Order: sequence, then C-alpha cells, then structure tokens
Amino acid sequence: MSHARSRFHPRGSRLRFLMCRAIKTLHNFSPPATNEEIRASSLQFVRKLSGFTKPSQANEEAFNRAVDDVAHVAHHLLESLVTNAPPRNRATEGLKAKPRSAKRYGTAETVAA
Repeated sequence: MSHARSRFHPRGSRLRFLMCRAIKTLHNFSPPATNEEIRASSLQFVRKLSGFTKPSQANEEAFNRAVDDVAHVAHHLLESLVTNAPPRNRATEGLKAKPRSAKRYGTAETVAA
C-alpha cells in the first residue's frame, strides 16, 4: 500500500495515525466554530467510524443519535479548551491550505500536463 494512501504509519513514524481529512480543526478560530461546523465535523466522524455515508433505515436512528451525541460533546470540548495562542484567522488559514492541497492532489495545470 502506498504511503500516501495509508491511514496507518509504521511504528517510529512521525505521524502514526492520520485523521480523516474532511474533519477540520475547529478550536481557536476567530470567529469561533458555528453549531453547523461542529455538526458537520460530527457527521464526518460518525460516518468514518461507522463506515456509512448514509445509514440504512434500520440504522438511521442510532446513526443520527450518534451524530447528535458527538456534536454535543464536541461543543462542550471546544468551550472547555484553553490556549495562550492568539485565535487563528479563517481566511489566512484557508490561504495556507491551498498550496498544501494543490501539492497533495495536484492542480488543474498538473493534471492536464
């Protein structure tokens, strides 16, 4: 399995486990994370954990309850965390992410070449 595709890194690796890329860091931003952002991250977490993008009718109630529970706990976690670092600016962090994303996934120019 290629290193870029693997979610698990060998012992001694700097990053042994990678987080799901769709789950974004929500702590220490100005303005703070919205309820919608917290819920979206909770949904991604439950999807990753369960392996379901959309649960069957038989699992829908448990799936939705899990999303609600994770969102509730995440909200409390974000309210409880403290830091001495200044809040990060969303626009600035977004601009920093663009080159990383282009390098990871390629840009339209590199795909066309």
